[in-house]
Amino acid sequence: MLYAQHITHGAPAFRKLFLASLTYTLGSEHLFTAVAAAKWIYYPPVSSPARGRQALVWSIKIAVSVGLLAILFSRVDFAELWAHARGASPAWIAAALALQLLMVLASAWRWGVLLRAAGVDVPRGRLLTSYVVAVFFNNFLPSNIGGDFVRIADTARPAGSKTVATLIVLGDRAIGLLGLLLVGALGSSFAADLPGTGVIGPSMLWTAFGSALAMAVALVFHPSLLVRLLQPVERVHPEWIGERLGRLDALLGRVRLSPRALAVSLGSAVAVQLTLVAFYVAVARSLSVPVSYWQLALIVPLTFLMQMLPVSLNGFGVREASFAYYFTRIGLTIEQALLVSFLGAGVILAFSLSGAVAYVGRSRTVNHGLDRVRGRP
Repeated sequence: MLYAQHITHGAPAFRKLFLASLTYTLGSEHLFTAVAAAKWIYYPPVSSPARGRQALVWSIKIAVSVGLLAILFSRVDFAELWAHARGASPAWIAAALALQLLMVLASAWRWGVLLRAAGVDVPRGRLLTSYVVAVFFNNFLPSNIGGDFVRIADTARPAGSKTVATLIVLGDRAIGLLGLLLVGALGSSFAADLPGTGVIGPSMLWTAFGSALAMAVALVFHPSLLVRLLQPVERVHPEWIGERLGRLDALLGRVRLSPRALAVSLGSAVAVQLTLVAFYVAVARSLSVPVSYWQLALIVPLTFLMQMLPVSLNGFGVREASFAYYFTRIGLTIEQALLVSFLGAGVILAFSLSGAVAYVGRSRTVNHGLDRVRGRP
């Protein structure tokens, strides 16, 4: 019933994601229910103007991605591109896969630290499986937040509330963003004297990180500030918003009692982002692209920050344009930039397929459990 309410009353942009979470949580036995809902999802009962705006937004995103890629490929020497690609080192690609695994393990562990700080106990193995499946949905749905719905669905019952599960996932995302900003600031500082990396100076990134950190500390230790900011919104639906603000205040109250967990989570986020840079170093080494760790420590965070802008299809085109811009500034070629970008994305997508395996395994486990309850062999 809970999922039915989300599917029938949820915002159109999230319906497809809730269907994925529904099928994931209930198992493949409910495939016919999911298929029946698919007609509603692809042809939602919204007004024509709303449907037109939705189509316009997606058209703009596709146009941006295709347009940027078309511009970049118009400047590419395909013979040089192939010459670099065919010499890729399998050993370095394997190292990149290992680093991707390390990032997922550390990220799932950080999520667990936040859950335990909030008083939510979920087995580590279940969290890891959920996170791997979430990575799959993030990379194969037309939005990089699809996996968040899987994580929320998997922890809503132990947390006793969808709101609490959602807030913890959002907090995990925010801490990850802080780690990204800090690594970008470090990269900008260490790469300041290297050629072509001074477009965004260290002072700007350190200011952004400091401001974001100050806002996060104020939210955790002085939640009344947020309540005051949201008072005008609360008047629109006082009961619904008031209840969720109350849960937010209670959650932050529990988290405030575990400052060590917050510090450890931030440290883990920084370690994950440093590993992400190492991942791209391995990708670049596999292609014999001479780019330093600290140059990539600036390029990768800035690129991922730009990918967060909702102007393209999962960041395609924006990511490649960012790599091309910075690589050409440090004396490399567009061909090398595109190869590092595409190979990095390809390795991430390949690793994400492990989430599909975990998804199928979870579905079979649920179905087997249902069969046992019903007395089937």
